[in-house]
Amino acid sequence: MDIHSIREQFPILDRKVYGKPLIYLDNTATTQTPRRVVDAITDMYYSHKANVHRGVHALSQEATAMLETTREAVAQFIGAGKKEEIIFTRGTTESINLVAASYGQLLEEGDEIILTVMEHHSNIVPWQLIAVKNGLNIKVIPMNDRGELDMDAYRALFTPRTKVVAATHVSNVLGTINPVKEIIDEAHRHGAVALIDGAQAIAHLPVNVRELDADFYVFSSHKMYGPTGVGVLYGKEALLEKMPPYQGGGEMIKKVSFQKTVFAGLPFKFEAGTPDFVGIAAFAQAITFIKETGLEAIGAHEEALLNYTTPKLLEIPGLKIYGEAPHKSGVISFLIGESHPYDTGMLLDKLGIAVRTGHHCAQPLMDFLGITGTVRASFAIYNTVEECDAFIAATRRVASMLG
Repeated sequence: MDIHSIREQFPILDRKVYGKPLIYLDNTATTQTPRRVVDAITDMYYSHKANVHRGVHALSQEATAMLETTREAVAQFIGAGKKEEIIFTRGTTESINLVAASYGQLLEEGDEIILTVMEHHSNIVPWQLIAVKNGLNIKVIPMNDRGELDMDAYRALFTPRTKVVAATHVSNVLGTINPVKEIIDEAHRHGAVALIDGAQAIAHLPVNVRELDADFYVFSSHKMYGPTGVGVLYGKEALLEKMPPYQGGGEMIKKVSFQKTVFAGLPFKFEAGTPDFVGIAAFAQAITFIKETGLEAIGAHEEALLNYTTPKLLEIPGLKIYGEAPHKSGVISFLIGESHPYDTGMLLDKLGIAVRTGHHCAQPLMDFLGITGTVRASFAIYNTVEECDAFIAATRRVASMLG
């Protein structure tokens, strides 16, 4: 694989920070965007901009066709049975909120929701909101010291009142790749539905929602080289059909009177108002980039960088890595001695290294680990071994500065 030609597609990688070449290792938060996606956005604004699904004129028809082409591309990319099972949202967070607020209305007082200890806040707080509203109970799957879910404990959590299991496919902190097929199958054995947060998996691992038998699968465009503000909710048609609308307004209706509203069919029932049709249209180019590069090649490259960098970082005195599962994605979360992660991150930034610091929207996981936050480096297809060497050298220098 020609990483140089891939990097040429990302102009931002040529810039400098504090006079040093940018080394971008914050890919778990958001990936950079190739030129073809930005060109698609420009083309949409300059040549095709018109509101979708409502107009009979040429521009509206073109914009609608481009949006629906992306819906078909997403359905094919994740192996959905029908494009109508693809709902466009503003991101993973809104997708989860949609399911929690809508499917949650079908739950009854005393019903139970199972989450994992390593969930992002976006897969905790929406369930807490509906739990308070409807009198539901939340249970949590613990993990071991390596960052692997305790599957025996998971199986022991089920009761006849368990209705929903919501779990991350890949931890945004630990990099752990969870056994989501096993999680889903166990949920189904007990008559529960399973939602999988795929935000950290979708650009790194092949995903087929029908093979997984996921009831809901959610992810964001901006974590897969696409535009910001675009997300996806995949849901099984039968479940989406019986769920009430999430929001009301234009687009999601069939007929409105002051006495009664008849809602539109899927997917429009859940897409109230004008969508980000520009971003959605451009999202198709991000999917094409991933397909042309190859998910297996992307995953293998990131795994190679992970395996190269991890042992060299562990040679640095006082450095501890959090998340040592043997099956993990290209994420390294660490601390240097007693140093605050912000101090480490700020010093690395001065050396041109962009990493993420803090609790990573996973405070319950931090509490479980007994820390307040970490420094997190995460890889993408455009990162190189040379960048890893620079990151390792910079981290060693920072460690000596912090004592």
